[in-house]
Amino acid sequence: MAKITKRTVDSAEAQTKDYIIWDDELPGFGLRVFPSGKRSYLIQYRARGRSRRYSIGLHGVWTPETARREAKIRLGDVAQGDDPAAEREEERRAVTVRELCEQYIADMEAGLVLGKGGRPKKATTVATDVGRIRRHIIPLLGTRRIKDITKPDMNNLMKDIIAGKTRVVMKTEKLRGKAIVRGGRGTAIRTMGLLGGIFSYAIEAGIIDQNPTHGLKKPRYRVRDRRLSEAEYRTLGHILKEVQDDSHYGIHAEILRLIALTGCRRGEIIGLRWSEVDIEGSCLRLKDSKEGASVRPVGLPVIDYLEAARSKRNGTFVFPGQGEDNAVGNFPQSWKKLFADTPLWDVTPHVLRHSFASIANDLGFTEITIAALIGHAKGSVTSKYVHTLDSTLIMAADTVSGYVKALLDGIEFSRNTYTLDRQTRRNAIDDMLIEARPCT
Repeated sequence: MAKITKRTVDSAEAQTKDYIIWDDELPGFGLRVFPSGKRSYLIQYRARGRSRRYSIGLHGVWTPETARREAKIRLGDVAQGDDPAAEREEERRAVTVRELCEQYIADMEAGLVLGKGGRPKKATTVATDVGRIRRHIIPLLGTRRIKDITKPDMNNLMKDIIAGKTRVVMKTEKLRGKAIVRGGRGTAIRTMGLLGGIFSYAIEAGIIDQNPTHGLKKPRYRVRDRRLSEAEYRTLGHILKEVQDDSHYGIHAEILRLIALTGCRRGEIIGLRWSEVDIEGSCLRLKDSKEGASVRPVGLPVIDYLEAARSKRNGTFVFPGQGEDNAVGNFPQSWKKLFADTPLWDVTPHVLRHSFASIANDLGFTEITIAALIGHAKGSVTSKYVHTLDSTLIMAADTVSGYVKALLDGIEFSRNTYTLDRQTRRNAIDDMLIEARPCT
């Protein structure tokens, strides 16, 4: 033993095995000399009945004086009941955001992470979530330890994504494919929602105790309230009619027309299978919509179209693509080209869906009826329990799709038409209730 000074350190010679010189003034403080000649400062103490060693650091980075001061601090912590070595081991084992995200992705792809309705996330949702994790969360936060993340960190992350700090053009697995990552408000809001789910996953795994995204103030979604006017419906009908016989655009025009007549999501129509079409029941029995299995009432114009198409097409899909029994492809590119350089340049399939719901509202249908027509979560009808749809829903589908079809065909309505339509429907409902009333 000797007081550890610069002279002590410089005179310590390397041997075939490492050894420790203990300080004779500060019990537990020592200098470890390695066979390589390197020297390191450490402390030794007892905690919870065990002898523990804690490395302060290499000589050169630390001097004997600074190492002694650090040793006094650490030994003082030990006297207060702390265990510096155990704390360091815990820090080394601390999970980073990248590690947590990779585990989340693995469980999500294995179907162990549940989404809406307690169901495993769909493949498309998984792909979108993985993209947001790898393109926004990991680049900005990946090296940080989960336990160190705070609400201000979440706020800064959201601002960085909104500002476009993750903007980049990336190659994809497809030939000559690329993904343009822009960031922005919508991306930030959805990414923070996903990250909140990842932190909830970490809480369930016992990694953290609190979710740092809770209480975070997010900017509001920009409400997409674009809808077609009656004149725009007539313009749409003219555009679709012009390309109905085109070998490439014809089938895409039919998809757009069916979306307009049903209010369905574009994926539900593109991937529609004949096995999901119930002509007798006047509905679509979708096996895997955004809300899970769903029954969607459709009007007579849709039934007439599907009956005519069935007589001309074979295979699994209502809208077949090239190759062996595939659904049609390249739809996004086609509708954008169809609407380019027209008054409907900003129209999307979602606008058609929103417009269908708006027409239904104009015609006086209730919110819950409209929700059932378009398959919204608050009014979705599940095929598990429904075999025959209520005649009121069928009538609603007939009315709305019939009105939209008339607009697409170029018919102009006056305001009185709405009034007459409502009264006619009320009378039909009254007649139906009278017929259904039990005899006494």
